[in-house]
Amino acid sequence: MEILDGKKIAAEIREEIAQKVVEIKNQGKKTPHLVAVIVGNDGASRTYVNSKVKNCEAVGFKSTLIELPDTISEAELLNKVDELNNDDDVDGFIVQLPLPKHIDEEKVTLAVKPAKDVDGFHPENLGRMILGLPGFLPATPAGIVELLKRYKIETSGKNCVVIGRSHIVGTPMSILMSRNTEVGNCTVTLTHSRTQNLSEITKQADILIVAIGKPEFVSADMVKEGAVVVDVGIHRIPDDSKKSGFRLLGDVKYDEVAAKSSYITPVPGGVGPLTIASLMLNTLKAIDLK
Repeated sequence: MEILDGKKIAAEIREEIAQKVVEIKNQGKKTPHLVAVIVGNDGASRTYVNSKVKNCEAVGFKSTLIELPDTISEAELLNKVDELNNDDDVDGFIVQLPLPKHIDEEKVTLAVKPAKDVDGFHPENLGRMILGLPGFLPATPAGIVELLKRYKIETSGKNCVVIGRSHIVGTPMSILMSRNTEVGNCTVTLTHSRTQNLSEITKQADILIVAIGKPEFVSADMVKEGAVVVDVGIHRIPDDSKKSGFRLLGDVKYDEVAAKSSYITPVPGGVGPLTIASLMLNTLKAIDLK
């Protein structure tokens, strides 16, 4: 069994981006600028956004964090999105989800200019992904593809099973793994909460990608011997023995599944760092797409 080390691959990507930023600056071009908008005080969102900002600064990007109160109206937030859409100094921006319940997340996502949608959530970018046209790929699925690519994992002709059909991870992941590309050409089965005989399907998977959002949902008896297992889930579980007061778990029972896997991502340190790395790659790409 080999661990798919997302931290290591993300560090490689950051180094490559930093070199490209130096080249851009030496050519007299503007420094890539990423803006993150956060609404309210959700702990996990704040930690994630702060990490994005630190990563941007580490590679030489300009980064701006816009913090808004959870009492902000939907109209005021949409005005802020419009302002960023029309700011020529901003190459890409994200509006961190989840948003307060009184704000329509879909309306906000649709309001983001596709050319600045570095999260890859806008329907135009999702459509471009399906058609294989230039655009921004959703950050987490793109990060998983990059991870498989850099570990030289053979995907062509393999059975890939994706658990979870969210528009952020599961559905775009199924599309990317089926495309006629270097990491792709899989026969893909997209499973979800209504799938019957799920374990019978997952046991056929050469590559199992788990994004169901349930702690330790996948056990060893659901996994084929020698499978490649990618765990997208991350959950904070209270644990008084830890200094932080919690421990992190994925959607996979790591210890028992690792024993059957050829490759597996840890939680933390697997998919998470690649998501942020993909976001920065999208920001770099935004300069060329302008």
